[in-house]
Amino acid sequence: MQTSKRVAKNTGILYARMLVTILISLYTTRLTLTALGAENFGLFGLVGGAIAMLGFLNSSMASATQRFMSVAQGAGEIYKLKCIFNVSIILHTATALIIFLVLELAGYLYFDEILNIAADRLEVARLIYQFMVISTLFSIISVPYEAVITSHENMLFYAVLGVVESLLKLAIAFYIAYSDYDHLLTYGFLMAVLPVFLLFFRQIYCHLKYEECRLGFFRYYDKHLLTQMTSFGAWSFMGSASTMIANYGQGIVLNIFFGTTVNAAQSVANQLNGQLSVLSANMLKALNPLIDKSEGAGNRDLMLKATMMGSKLSFFLIMGLHIPVLIEMPFMLNLWLKNVPDYAVIFCRLLLARSLVEHLFFPLVSAIAAVGNIRSYQITSSILTLLPLPLSYYLFQLHYPPFTLYVVFLAYAILASIIILFYAIRNCQLSLPEFLLSVILRCSLAFLVVFVISLAPYYYMEPGYTRSLATLAVSGFSFLSMVFLIGFSREERSKFNKLMVIILQKIGFKKCLAS
Repeated sequence: MQTSKRVAKNTGILYARMLVTILISLYTTRLTLTALGAENFGLFGLVGGAIAMLGFLNSSMASATQRFMSVAQGAGEIYKLKCIFNVSIILHTATALIIFLVLELAGYLYFDEILNIAADRLEVARLIYQFMVISTLFSIISVPYEAVITSHENMLFYAVLGVVESLLKLAIAFYIAYSDYDHLLTYGFLMAVLPVFLLFFRQIYCHLKYEECRLGFFRYYDKHLLTQMTSFGAWSFMGSASTMIANYGQGIVLNIFFGTTVNAAQSVANQLNGQLSVLSANMLKALNPLIDKSEGAGNRDLMLKATMMGSKLSFFLIMGLHIPVLIEMPFMLNLWLKNVPDYAVIFCRLLLARSLVEHLFFPLVSAIAAVGNIRSYQITSSILTLLPLPLSYYLFQLHYPPFTLYVVFLAYAILASIIILFYAIRNCQLSLPEFLLSVILRCSLAFLVVFVISLAPYYYMEPGYTRSLATLAVSGFSFLSMVFLIGFSREERSKFNKLMVIILQKIGFKKCLAS
């Protein structure tokens, strides 16, 4: 129960962060789109958006390092933690230098041969790219500090830093709206400086707070650990890099055939999906250390139970938001943005559908990483991840519409989920019948029932505020009831009730519960 309380506490902190950052981010996006215009917004999403993709790469690399730290914490090995930290610094510094050289060399081909950018904005695009490269260099070097914070489950600091970041992005949006300088260039520069500032702040905090953050490359050097982390990190990096290339490559393929205006619709879809997925991402950030520490302590049963519960919670946490947004997408986008780019509605709907599929299986990837045998999985996954790009390119040559790319990637998500399930069974001894019955069947039934019920206002009311509010109300009520009744077993409902009693007692309802 102590473990459940800790996960619940960390998740609660991250949810509080989410509520603040989503509200700020949605308004920031609207302000930025208005200040830049659709074409400049799409151009930044194409060139400067690589910062976000490399941010995803950093998060994946941090998860790999956090896995080693959490396993060592689970085994109670303090000296090894210091070795892991120092070896991680060495590895990420080397990785940063390699990526820096690759990005600089690739930049020449990138702008001269690939992108479809207006001549009068080409020089600005090149400058934004350089801002991104320098920002990336510092970001990768600071990855071990992100891993330290996550492995210690210090979600309060993580939440505070997230709110500060959102407020600074809002300040940047206000500044460019009233600035006399080139809005796109100013926005690209400030958005590149921001992560560097936050990462330096994170470094200072970790050195002051955590004992293992002591630099001593010779004193804490471990050749065997270096080999082990290099091997694991290389395979993990391969998987992360292929995902990054696939995600960022979508924008390039769309740009080649349809220009920066369609890239604006893609940027809107990515930002909406990112905000709606924060709930699940926060839960996984709080849960992943438990999965790793359980495996490190030799408790495979607890690790698998946490993984399957994580799969259900990951899906349910985004399902509650995705359903009303999927139904009322046109109205909500018009409410959010003054000018909705063409194809934004269908891009958003298809991307949210893909996200629903993927979130069912994300915790299984964490379980595979916790066990540590990831070579075969990463090779298979990386090859599969890159296939949708050339297929989409071929279909666009046959004059298929822009949303075809999202249909292809939705099909990929289903196939990739099957691959993940296969390796979870083989590497982690996950029970297939139990996962299918406890997770897939319950989640699918709950989604279908809630979705059908939530369609009632759509068919019987006129579009507008009243129908959207009715959809939210119907969806919310049916979501809470169906997830509780269908989504969880009787044993899980009992544990949930006990956990809720503990949480309510903690926040001051002891007398009410006692009576």
